Amino acid sequence: MDKKSKYIWIVVVLLMPVALLNYLDRQMLAAMKFSLMLDITDIGSDANWGRMLGQFKWVYAIFSPIGGYIADRFSKRFTICASLFVWSAVTFATGHIKSYEGLLWVRSLMGVSEAFYIPAALALISDYHTGETRSRAVGMHQMAIYLGVIIGGFSGYVADSSIGWRGAFNICGIVGIVYAIPLIFSIKDAPKNNNFIDRTAKPSVLNSLRSLLTNGSFILLVLYFTLPAIAGWVVRDWMPAILKERYNIGQGKAGVSATIYWQCAAIVGVIIGGWIADKWMHRNIRGRIYVSAIGMSLIVPAMFGVGNANTLAIAIVFLIIFGLGWGFFDCNNMPILCQIVKSDLRATGYGIMNFVSISCGGAADWMFGFLRDHNVPLNVTFGVFATTAIISVVLVLLIRPKPELVYGKGEGITKT
Repeated sequence: MDKKSKYIWIVVVLLMPVALLNYLDRQMLAAMKFSLMLDITDIGSDANWGRMLGQFKWVYAIFSPIGGYIADRFSKRFTICASLFVWSAVTFATGHIKSYEGLLWVRSLMGVSEAFYIPAALALISDYHTGETRSRAVGMHQMAIYLGVIIGGFSGYVADSSIGWRGAFNICGIVGIVYAIPLIFSIKDAPKNNNFIDRTAKPSVLNSLRSLLTNGSFILLVLYFTLPAIAGWVVRDWMPAILKERYNIGQGKAGVSATIYWQCAAIVGVIIGGWIADKWMHRNIRGRIYVSAIGMSLIVPAMFGVGNANTLAIAIVFLIIFGLGWGFFDCNNMPILCQIVKSDLRATGYGIMNFVSISCGGAADWMFGFLRDHNVPLNVTFGVFATTAIISVVLVLLIRPKPELVYGKGEGITKT
């Protein structure tokens, strides 16, 4: 392996701790819910908790396209490092909040700062990795996200320890601030002589939006990306509380049970799904799409099962199935995007996908809290999630990759 080939994997490895912190800082809040509500008494109700979770997502959603465009237009490297530094400072500040209003403010600031990371990071990885390795590279990055969620799941135990929930936020904030400094000197934007990077003039905001929003396959991908993500956000944000109350277990055990099993399954899913997708692309231009559709098909029975499970063990089995399907889905979203839009629109396009998806996820968090306050059965709610997954399978199969992007500047795959 030559120096250039090694560096494209070094980029992924350097970004993995950032991805881990990105989701660890989010997941801790869900796993520490009961400690926060006991300490910050004016949170008051599940509806207010859901509003706070939703507010993060709405702010995150609004700023995702802006962050994506800035990364495409200027520098993915600086966008990534600045995002890490700022959200880590906000994480540290979260450990010093005393009121519900203050919590809303720091979660809003967290939404702004974190919104700039994912579109820039996935676009940078895709700049370096062609069709030979793209799904596997994106999958490695997503593995770090799952590890962040898994570690966050244990934070319920941390909240109950002498460290407390405030100490956990302080520690994570300091780690992120410190890591941002060497990172800025270690990663680089993809070189201009990269054969798979579009070197034409960067498009304006209006031209970028026009190009994306008049692309039928991109609209289908946005919808496909959004519908299952609604269920994904509820599983991340609410499953610890669901398991604790439904099966009468402790906050620590609930946080771990709600995260570690399905996130470990998702890691297996991205490894297998990424490998199959990269290989399938050499035989069929729609290989990535088919792998993603298989993953979504696994999510359908998983949602029905979680909603109807009468024991913790059965719920965990279906969460594992959900995780496997999610891994197949998650490692192929950016690679599919690369097959339907030009390289200079990847971060912007992913930012728009985040905007729509997470806006709906924020609404789902608030609505789920409202439904819980009004005692709507879980099997009804998760049945709706399963139905949206069925619709998603149809949507992804309607996407049409552009051969000039797959066999040209997009994927760099040679026809066989």
